[in-house]
Amino acid sequence: MRKIILVLLSLFLVLGMNAKLASRFVTIDGMNLVQPNGENLFIKGTNLGNWLNPEGYMFGFKKANCYWMIDEMISQMVGPDAADLFWKEFKDNYITRGDIEFIASTGANTIRLPFNYKLFTDEDYMGLKSNQDGFARIDSVVKWCKDNHLFLILDMHDCPGGQTGDNIDNSYGYPWLFESKASQQLFCSIWQKIAAYYKNEPVILGYELMNEPIAPYFNEKVEEFNSKLESLYKLAVTAIRKVDNQHIILLGGSQWNGNFDPFTDWSFDKKIMYTCHRYGGSPEKEAFQKIIDFRDKTKLPMYMGETGHNSDEWQARLCKMMVDNNIGYTFWPYKKIDNSCFNGILRPAEWDSVIVKFAEADRSTFELIRKARPDQAKAMKLLMEYIHNSRCENCIPQESYIHSLGLTFK
Repeated sequence: MRKIILVLLSLFLVLGMNAKLASRFVTIDGMNLVQPNGENLFIKGTNLGNWLNPEGYMFGFKKANCYWMIDEMISQMVGPDAADLFWKEFKDNYITRGDIEFIASTGANTIRLPFNYKLFTDEDYMGLKSNQDGFARIDSVVKWCKDNHLFLILDMHDCPGGQTGDNIDNSYGYPWLFESKASQQLFCSIWQKIAAYYKNEPVILGYELMNEPIAPYFNEKVEEFNSKLESLYKLAVTAIRKVDNQHIILLGGSQWNGNFDPFTDWSFDKKIMYTCHRYGGSPEKEAFQKIIDFRDKTKLPMYMGETGHNSDEWQARLCKMMVDNNIGYTFWPYKKIDNSCFNGILRPAEWDSVIVKFAEADRSTFELIRKARPDQAKAMKLLMEYIHNSRCENCIPQESYIHSLGLTFK
């Protein structure tokens, strides 16, 4: 009898500790998210796009439109050592505590943080050849979010092999993730490693497994890839649940996070939700009815992970529709060159005539690279000036943009 009592007491202690731990995290209640204080959470915020997953258009480039193309272009222009220095300075300055404080000051409550899987490997990426600094970079944002009462969504924007087959996943134009067992194993193992590291961190709202899987460009292959999406998600969820049962896991639809037809099972895990994206089109409910119907069928939360790049009036109408229909949102992006974001980066005076000109030039042969290369000292100075301009205190807040999202600018 004494042994039974001791076992029962131990069980109650474990259950009590688990309940206490679970109460520290954002949870799911039907189609709602619930904060640790018991209040519903309606997500409002932004994406830290470009920081840990550079995209060309946010620098003003068209041809060099993903990380490996930008890195190649900078290396051709000023050399590989200077390119490595640029990326180190870029990571140190593009997003700082000041940016997180600025986001919090608008009344936002959530940040989505896109990242490249390479930040958790020994692959060559953003100035490091090994011993990548993914955890150190995210740890900084976690602390800043904690200090400013913001939640954080971790978004693997660039997956092993490529999940999209376009510039946004830094791949080679094809979603090899869905055909490569090695890439799938790496995908799951990295998520397991991230989840093991952050399993006790309540500032993290959840893990978004991949961004915009399966672009619509692959003809008869699209449906084949679509049919593999849910099973791959399940593999990653299983890997995560071996180390972390607390965090929500977010699943995006195929074809720009807009197609939810591939999903047939939403009961395989107790803490999953779905995420959609939408750029352009009508901001009225009718244009989103299919997504709303899917949300209502699953009785799980739906959240707009990316939208934006439109007029203030369109964005305000979209936000009203999302509030009316309980679809939280994080607009894309927080920061970029020029505007259409929270904080605009001022172009250096000769940015277009030197840096953009080289980025857009034909560099398909060594002779053409030599011919197009600008003065290296001038180019490096402009790259460093861009980084200086990208710091929060040097950016240009886009007041009307911020107001259009139902947020405030002080």
